[in-house]
Amino acid sequence: MSVISRHSSLAAIGAAFLTLCRSFPVAAMTPEPMFDTITHFETTIPRTNGENDPADIYYPVVSQEVSLPLALLLPGALVDKADYSNFAQTVASYGFVVLVPNRVRTLVNPVSGREFSGLAAEVAQVNEVLAYFEAEQSNLTSPLAGRVDLSSVGLLGHSWGGAVGLAALQNICLPLLCTDSFERPEALKAGIFYGTTFRDPIQEEVVLLPIANQGIPVGLIAGDRDGVIQGGMDSVVATYENIQDPPKALVTVRGANHYGITNEDSPRDSVLPTLAQTVATETIARWSALFLRAHLLADAEALNYIYQGGDQLDPHVEFQGQTVQ
Repeated sequence: MSVISRHSSLAAIGAAFLTLCRSFPVAAMTPEPMFDTITHFETTIPRTNGENDPADIYYPVVSQEVSLPLALLLPGALVDKADYSNFAQTVASYGFVVLVPNRVRTLVNPVSGREFSGLAAEVAQVNEVLAYFEAEQSNLTSPLAGRVDLSSVGLLGHSWGGAVGLAALQNICLPLLCTDSFERPEALKAGIFYGTTFRDPIQEEVVLLPIANQGIPVGLIAGDRDGVIQGGMDSVVATYENIQDPPKALVTVRGANHYGITNEDSPRDSVLPTLAQTVATETIARWSALFLRAHLLADAEALNYIYQGGDQLDPHVEFQGQTVQ
């Protein structure tokens, strides 16, 4: 097995760019969405404690014979599922069933002892969502009965939800991100997360943790105007470097802030974006969807775009990544 690294930036031009191009030919084109019409419905996901989480499911309108892979989007803390509708629809247009749940929890900060109640994802949702879809496969009243491929599942996540996703991929149960215990399902094959770092949740200062992904492909996307992440882009880059095994990717979206993934900007980020919200959301969703297609479906066009020059076709991003051959 050989590892191939690639890094792009506005400064990396001239001879360095030509050298890269010899090893990594620029992708011929940007892959277009596969489906034009996306629909959605609301449902509830049973929890192991007997309660239910409201959730939105987005999927393309296709023939009954088509089986679609599942992507679970774990929202950021205090962000409602409806705020991700534009992002989820775009990901779905690349051939995914996208589920976005709300989970309300009460947490206690282990350092300060302060109590927090609100929307906060946790790793248990991964298996709960899979159990829901397994039941739906034989539910003839469900519009997705028999149409969801549960053999290769991908994770998406924003901020807190991204940290939850990183914990799930590592098969670990950390304080605040996990309530009881967790066992990673075999079907979980890749994840890509926006506005996310992976830090020790019981430390007030930023203590970034190693990410033992055990060969599971991991991608990070971040806006270079993120004003919420402690440590800013330095923490994001360090998180990327802490991903122990390739394949891995870091996509920086120029002009986007912490809420570039949501339908509208949020005052929680005091740094205003310079990239239009619709452009930021489409960019984040496209790279997320193609990363998952590359690693869940071995889609050659998506692999080529992610690792071999998609950043040269997209004026809004810089790319750093490693893949294996």
